[in-house]
Amino acid sequence: MRTRGGIVTRRRRAKWIKLAKGYWGHKSIGYKVAKQAVVKSWTYAFRDRKQVKREFRKLWIARINAAARPLGITYSRLIEGLKEANVLVNRKMLSELAINYPTSFAKLVDQAKSALAKK
Repeated sequence: MRTRGGIVTRRRRAKWIKLAKGYWGHKSIGYKVAKQAVVKSWTYAFRDRKQVKREFRKLWIARINAAARPLGITYSRLIEGLKEANVLVNRKMLSELAINYPTSFAKLVDQAKSALAKK
């Protein structure tokens, strides 16, 4: 006699359907397609957790560079000068200083310039 999956199979499939809630079309209804969509979304989520960090770093660097150029220094020279001056400020904080506290950022730029001049 053939055994059917019964409640166990239905519950297992229902878990995948529940995870696919909100997906469009058959992705939220059909078991096979829903499972594929959920697994693919997990792949994207894993990848994009890494990419978010890259994107923010790129944004901070662009902001720092845009704020530093009117003060007569490029981003790469600024970072080099800050390392020479032993100023330990990460790019996120430099970006915040450049946007919200331009006078403090200008003081850091002056420190970097003087450290580069000594070098």
